[in-house]
Amino acid sequence: MCSWLQAELLPGQACVYNGRMTSRTSQALETLQRVSIFADLSATELSFLVERAVPREYATGEVIFTEGEPCSGLLVVETGKVRIYKSSPNGREQVLSLEGPGSSIAELPVFDGGNYPASTAAAEPTRLYFIRKQDFHSLCLVHPNVALKVLKVVGTRLRRLVGIIEELSFATVRSRLIAHLLRIAADGKKTLAGIEAQLPASNQELASQIGTVRELVSRNLSRLQAEGLIEVEGKTLLIPDPRKLQAELEESEAGRGR
Repeated sequence: MCSWLQAELLPGQACVYNGRMTSRTSQALETLQRVSIFADLSATELSFLVERAVPREYATGEVIFTEGEPCSGLLVVETGKVRIYKSSPNGREQVLSLEGPGSSIAELPVFDGGNYPASTAAAEPTRLYFIRKQDFHSLCLVHPNVALKVLKVVGTRLRRLVGIIEELSFATVRSRLIAHLLRIAADGKKTLAGIEAQLPASNQELASQIGTVRELVSRNLSRLQAEGLIEVEGKTLLIPDPRKLQAELEESEAGRGR
């Protein structure tokens, strides 16, 4: 027989039998333990969330929620990546962030009661856990530190958005592209030829991430290759000398300030 929380579980959720977790609850526990806002929770508090976390799966490109929809709860990424983006009436997109495993999504509307401020879609096959807004509020009432950690996450994202606004307002497409390539390279691997990393699936996706159109991305990638600053083979990016590319960015930014 399940624990006393059984009556409050949503359809499809698993229970803990005699202290032994099912495979589903074990996976949920491992995922929630990686989320920064849940880092200091006790085993009992984590169990409270695990027994209420509903798994959801999305195919590449599938929309998770759209801007303006009422917020029903918090999402946590177990596997895959989620694009958070804004769309214009003419169809252009600006990617605000890419969130991977261990990330939480929609903390702000869960707290302020507003609608989702942006849209989200799966950037690749993705598995999430959904936690109802009411359950998250109940947790925060008995564990106020969670609310403080949410403020930290929201503050970090606000700083990131300020950076995006600054780049869109003052930097050229070339500078924005170079800066983004350097960020991609930060997660790449060192080889004898330089730093190797993976580009987004398409130039359209790359354009959405830096706030421009596909044609300008393609043109600037070609110019950077012609100048020997990067090499692109398929979706593999190679930066032979990252310091040289960084210097090019700094020179471009210095020229902008003159």
